[in-house]
Amino acid sequence: MEFYIALQPLVALIAGILILLIPRLLNYVVAIYLIVTGILGLMRL
Repeated sequence: MEFYIALQPLVALIAGILILLIPRLLNYVVAIYLIVTGILGLMRL
């Protein structure tokens, strides 16, 4: 039995929770989210 988790929605969920908990981290969370989604997008090529 294989268990597959899509990483992009998981990263988005974690980023949203961090922004809600610590709003002053917004710039860092957005930057990290963009970097991670970019890397994930390139890895799927």
